[in-house]
Amino acid sequence: MRLFVAVVPPSEVVEDLSEFVEPRRQHPDDDIRWAADDHWHLTLAFLGEVPDWRTEELEERLERAAKRQQPFALQLAGAGAFPGVPDARVLYAGVRDETESLKHLSMTTRAAANRAGVTVEGRKFNPHLTLARLRRPVDVTKWVRIFDTYESPVWTAGSLQLIESRLGEGPGHSAAYVTVGEWDFLG
Repeated sequence: MRLFVAVVPPSEVVEDLSEFVEPRRQHPDDDIRWAADDHWHLTLAFLGEVPDWRTEELEERLERAAKRQQPFALQLAGAGAFPGVPDARVLYAGVRDETESLKHLSMTTRAAANRAGVTVEGRKFNPHLTLARLRRPVDVTKWVRIFDTYESPVWTAGSLQLIESRLGEGPGHSAAYVTVGEWDFLG
């Protein structure tokens, strides 16, 4: 299974962001592939392909990590691009996390995965919500300026999810996301 660990914003935050994004989706640009609302999440750890026989221990360790975490406030605010604004492949909404709990949770979920024998892929943790992917490197200065004005309602993150990404099974041959485990935080 191709897996990642994430915090998923509640429906009211998704709806608010969707209202802001929708007029931009109407902009004719073949280079931009806007992410579906139901794909919006904050990745804590990307695990890649995980053998079925490793998932039970992984789930146990993620549950333990969740039980040690207090709920915390988050807000989508700001914007950016990977690898950079002038040569973007990904446009994202930033995350305001005044307690840095998301960063701490990322470290504990990555450690939990490693202890379960699962290698975490990717670079240094950079909290974000992917809004769009670009087919080729593009200067997204105008898009970053637009999304930099957006601030979501503040919400309380109260759980983490283990999500399977099924490539090519979603609409238009995109990935389909299936939550295979969810654990509430202590508190």
